[in-house]
This record gives sequence, structure tokens and C-alpha cells, in this order.
Amino acid sequence: MYPTTLTAFLALLSSAAAIPATTSDPLPLVIWHGLGDNYLAEGLREVGELAEKVHPGTFVYNVRLDNDASSDRTATFFGNVTVQLAQVCADLAAHPILSSAPAIDALGFSQGGQFLRGYVERCNNPPVRSLVTFGSQHNGIAKFQACGPTDWLCKGAMGLLRSSAWSSFVQNRVVPAQYYREINESTGLGSDSYLEHSNFLADINNERELKNQTYKKNLSTLEKFVMFVFTEDTTVIPKETGWFSEVNATSEEVTRIQDRKIYKEDWIGLKQLDEKGALVFKNITGEHMHLNEDDLEETFRKYFGPLRKKKSVLQEVLGDWEL
Repeated sequence: MYPTTLTAFLALLSSAAAIPATTSDPLPLVIWHGLGDNYLAEGLREVGELAEKVHPGTFVYNVRLDNDASSDRTATFFGNVTVQLAQVCADLAAHPILSSAPAIDALGFSQGGQFLRGYVERCNNPPVRSLVTFGSQHNGIAKFQACGPTDWLCKGAMGLLRSSAWSSFVQNRVVPAQYYREINESTGLGSDSYLEHSNFLADINNERELKNQTYKKNLSTLEKFVMFVFTEDTTVIPKETGWFSEVNATSEEVTRIQDRKIYKEDWIGLKQLDEKGALVFKNITGEHMHLNEDDLEETFRKYFGPLRKKKSVLQEVLGDWEL
């Protein structure tokens, strides 16, 4: 090794030594529950415990719209999603642990999945590394779910939705109405009523003529965007919405995301994510939200946990040098 090279090498060693080591602590995990659930539900607690078991030390935060569990459940049916999302953005940005982390991971169940995607697109502070959604309605719903015989909250919400989905009263108050999507069967694009009146989905999917470039910029920063669809899902119609696919109501023909304008013209960054290998489509056997511990554990192990180790500055510069 020549003297000048040795001098440079020693200088490199000195600067590299000053770089702090990559932390091995797992990133915090933010979970947003689905319709009819609440942030204190036993099932969510068990999910959080499993995340901590897979990656010890994981801080788990369950999104809540009210500290009262009953009111939080009510907010899954009634409320303005844009206002709710702004509240969640403020809560996460102000949280002492989440706001000080280098990034967070995000897990969305059912409607919580598209709401977390909305968080990434509109706020992303703290930034999300990996977003995983189970049975979500990324391309909206074409029909409304059946309610339990005594679930009066659900019955009230769905009754309003069926009666006047595009009225400003419903669009500002009934949560599922804000991701209801009506299409023009001849074009496969959103109907005029949907594009004009949708309070949430048409906006975060950038379906209107004026595109919000921040949405694309933010979503494309994800390291992984993983979307699970339940093979026997009869609650979410169509189930393919979990992959942004389009289903013709008459012919039942499925148009894959890659064949739709939202992807081809890259309205929200899905194409960019796909090209870097960050877009992941997965099936899970069973009905809507019928999850087992093995499915979750594998997901947590693969997509959550500590920041992925990168090559050090020294490794990048030295390459194959032999010392």
C-alpha cells in the first residue's frame, strides 16, 4: 500500500469510527383497527403482544380517535375521515416515542389500512418504513356490508349510506361512505358523482384531474407496501379492492392494478414502488379478518423489526480491497 493511499485509508478509518452504530432496536409499530372495533379490543392487544414477542422491545401504539373505547368504536362508523386523519397525524407527530424514532412501521386492519395509507400520503411524520394492510379497501367498496342483528350503530350507518351516499351530509358523517366507489362501467373510471362528492377515497387515490404530487412523493418512499387479500372474503365487496384491482359489476371481469391508469400514469407512486420491488401482493386463506398467529408472526418477522443493516461507509469505499 502506497504512503498516500495509506494516509487516505487512515483518514477514512478515523471518520468511519465517528459514525454511530446502527441501532438494533425495533421500530415502533402503529396499528389502526377496522370498522366496529376499538383500540382497547382484546384482539388488538394480542396482536401487539405478538409483535413484541417476535421483536422484543417493540413499542406498539394503537390508533384511537377517542380515549373512551365505546366512543372510539362509534368513530369507526360516524365521523369525517379527513378530520379524523388530521387528528391522527397530529397525535403521532406529538407522541414522544413515535416522533423521536427514525421511522415507524404501520399495520392496518380492514378500513384502517387505507386510512394508514392516507396518513403516509398526507402527513408521514413520523415517516413510515413498511405499511402492511389486511383486507383493506384501497380501491373502495361497491356494496355495503351486512350488519349484525343488534348492531344498531352499523345499521344506522349503512342505512344512511344506502339512502343518499353522495349527499354532503352522508359524505361528512358516515365513514364507509367515504370509501364507497361508484364506477362508470364503460370506462372503468370513477363515476361523475363519485369524483365530485367523495370526501376521502377519490382524493387519496388521486383520481381527480388535479393530482396532488405530495401523495405520490410520500407513498413512494415506503420500503415495503404489503397488501393481503382474504381468498374467501364476503364482507369486502369486491375483495380485489385490497390490491387496487377493478371488478366490472356486470361481467365480473377483474382488471389488475398494472392495467389501470392509477398504476400506468402513477398517480400515487404505486408503479414506482413496484419497480423497486416494494409492492407486495399476498393472499391469505379464509374469510375477512380470519387471521391466525402463524400468518401474523411471519409478517412481523419479515417486514417489521429493526432498521435493515446497511453497509458502512468503510465497507462501501473499501469494496474488495485486501489489507
